[in-house]
Amino acid sequence: MEDLYPPIEPEHTGWLEVGDGHRLYFEICGSPRGAPALFLHGGPGSSSNASHRRFFDPAFYRIVLFDQRGCGRSTPAGETRANTTAHLIEDIERLRRHTDVERWLLFGGSWGSTLALAYAQAYPQHVAGLVLRGVFLASGAEVAWYLEGLKRFLPEAWDTFTQGVPQPDSAGLIAHYAACVERGEPAAAQRWSAYESAVMAVGEAASNASAPSAAAPLARVRVQLHYLSRESFLAPGTLMAHLPRIAHLPATLVQGRRDLVCPPGTAYTLAQAWPAARLSMVEEAGHSAMHPALRAALVRATDEFKTVLRQQP
Repeated sequence: MEDLYPPIEPEHTGWLEVGDGHRLYFEICGSPRGAPALFLHGGPGSSSNASHRRFFDPAFYRIVLFDQRGCGRSTPAGETRANTTAHLIEDIERLRRHTDVERWLLFGGSWGSTLALAYAQAYPQHVAGLVLRGVFLASGAEVAWYLEGLKRFLPEAWDTFTQGVPQPDSAGLIAHYAACVERGEPAAAQRWSAYESAVMAVGEAASNASAPSAAAPLARVRVQLHYLSRESFLAPGTLMAHLPRIAHLPATLVQGRRDLVCPPGTAYTLAQAWPAARLSMVEEAGHSAMHPALRAALVRATDEFKTVLRQQP
C-alpha cells in the first residue's frame, strides 16, 4: 500500500470516561505540534485500526483516533444504552478538550461522514475542514436502498440474507436481525455481516475489500442495528437542513463511482449545496477506503489540506 504513509505507532493511548458507564479508547500519533486531525470510523459499530493512521502525513498532522461508544476497544463492548448520535457528538467535543485541540480537520467515511457532518454542524467553530468518503446522510431512502434495492445487484446474497425473515423490507429486516442479536444469536450477526461483506466486495479486488471485523461481530452488529432501527437518532433531512452552519468550511468529498453502499448521488447532492466543498469522483473505486485509487485520493485530499490549514489563522 505504497500510496499510504508508512505505518506508525501511537505516541499516546488512553481512555476517556464519558459517563453513563462508557469508556472510550483513543490514541494520538504523528507530530506532537502538528495540525490536529480526527479520524471518525464507520459502522455504526466498527472501530479504528492501524491503517487509518496512514491517511495522514505524520510530519504535518497530529492524528487522533478513537473508538465510538460500544465499539472496538471502547467499553462496554456492544453497549447501546446512552448511545445516540447526540452522545457521540458530545464525546467528540469532550475528546477535543481532553486533547487540547482548538480546531481540527475531520476525516470520516460512510457513517463516519455522517458523524463528521453532525459534529461540525454542532461545533463549527472547532472545525478546520472536512474530508468525507462515501457520504451517508442517514436517510430512510439510503437505508432502503442498502437493504432492499441491492437485491437487483446481489440476488444470491440478498436471498440468503432474507431467508426466514417474515417481512423482508428494510423495516422488517432491521427488526428481525435486531431481535436475533438482542437474543445473543451469533449466527444472525454473521449473516448480517456476510451480506455487508458481499455488498462491500462488489468491484473490489479481494485483497482490497474492507470486510467487517470478525473479532466481535455480535457487539458490532448490535450497535449498527441500534442506530439503523432509530434512523441514526437524526430527524429526517437534518444534515442538509443544517448545512448553512458549515457552508463556509472547506471540504473534500471523495466518492467511489461504483460505491453500492453509499451511491454517488448523495455526495453529488451534498457538494451541489455546499459552496466550499469539492467533489472528487474516483471512477474505478467502490466503497472500500482501501481500494488503491480511493486511498490514493484520500491521501491526496489530506495532503492538499496542508496548504489550506497553513493559511488559516
